[in-house]
Amino acid sequence: MSAATENREIVIIGGGIIGCCSAYYLTRHPSYDTSRHKVTLLEATEIAGGASGKAGGLLAQWAYPSSIVPLSYKLHADLAKEHGGKDRWGYREVSCGQLIGTGRPLSDKKGASGAESGSSVSLQKRSAAAMAKLKAAGIPSDLDWFAPELLKGYDSMSDPGETAQVHPYLFTTSMAKLAEEKGAKIVLGSVTKIDQPDNTVKSVTYTEKESGEQRTIPATDVIVAAGPWTPSVLPEAPISNTRAHSVVIRPTRPVSAYTLFTNIAIPGNFDPSKPSRPTVVAPEIYARPDETVYCCGEGDHSVRLPNTTAEVEVNQESCQDIINQVGSVSDELRDGQVCARQACYLPTVSTARGGPLVGHSGTKGLYVAAGHTCWGIQNAPGTGKLMSEFVFDGNAKSAKIGSLDPRNYM
Repeated sequence: MSAATENREIVIIGGGIIGCCSAYYLTRHPSYDTSRHKVTLLEATEIAGGASGKAGGLLAQWAYPSSIVPLSYKLHADLAKEHGGKDRWGYREVSCGQLIGTGRPLSDKKGASGAESGSSVSLQKRSAAAMAKLKAAGIPSDLDWFAPELLKGYDSMSDPGETAQVHPYLFTTSMAKLAEEKGAKIVLGSVTKIDQPDNTVKSVTYTEKESGEQRTIPATDVIVAAGPWTPSVLPEAPISNTRAHSVVIRPTRPVSAYTLFTNIAIPGNFDPSKPSRPTVVAPEIYARPDETVYCCGEGDHSVRLPNTTAEVEVNQESCQDIINQVGSVSDELRDGQVCARQACYLPTVSTARGGPLVGHSGTKGLYVAAGHTCWGIQNAPGTGKLMSEFVFDGNAKSAKIGSLDPRNYM
């Protein structure tokens, strides 16, 4: 009997985008048969409760690692076409570039149009002189939601068709639902043990979230896709973590479709309440199709990884720093409505070659799909498809990923 025709009890640990895409592609694999194959996704708190619900959602053909990116970028487009991703999870192509500017002090309450803070600035109100400044600096005319006199330059980072985006929370929850529709079962519970006698997976034990009771389910195959929490179930996995803060702002008017990496010079008199030296900050700014703008700042290691995503601590000062930084070059963002202040932890592979880790662990029936850093959303469909091939075909077929083999590091 071949591996594909055997009865299989497949357990996925982690309800982030990697786990949800793995569930999706397992239930779409040609060998998948609901009469013989059972797919259970175990998630400690909620689907997309961590970085998968709080990421930026940038997709780029120049992302890394190059072994997975082309496959995954194409699969994003295929998924959007098949399941109405444009409306369901905000899939769209976007422009991407680096924006260079100088921030104004927080005490400057007048915007580029001369209006007092709090007033809406529309495209039609931009003066010819202001638009001329954008053109002179080589800045696209539709980046008019930044104060022209504060911008120094713009460098495109992609050609048409090379960058796109999704709304991470909507994409992750949609993948989970689509997997459920094909027979996958989602269970909320924290994994405490993977039983692997004789170097072969046998079962998974977890504590049920609602009842607190301990349960054990049989397993022939286990995919560990727990992001930064992967070492809690696989201590040998060389995965560390970085906390990242972000905010979501509804600007004073709809803005153009750009994902921006910024370089903003902050003056020494930026915040009178916190005297400091001049510095340079680099928040990322992603306009979304739901007329909000996602902004994130630098990572930190000041707070250890908590037990679950529900316990992630949000530093309000870090969020306010991001708001102040992006508002220093944009009236629309400074005067907009802050919809969310949040934090999450990104998984990083602590080896010289980096990650992610995708493939066999060395224990029969145990696989790892974790350590995707900031490119988890981008590389999730490719990773999920590859995991379905590992389980049903025995090896990766859609991409050459030998350099990502977990057995090189575990």
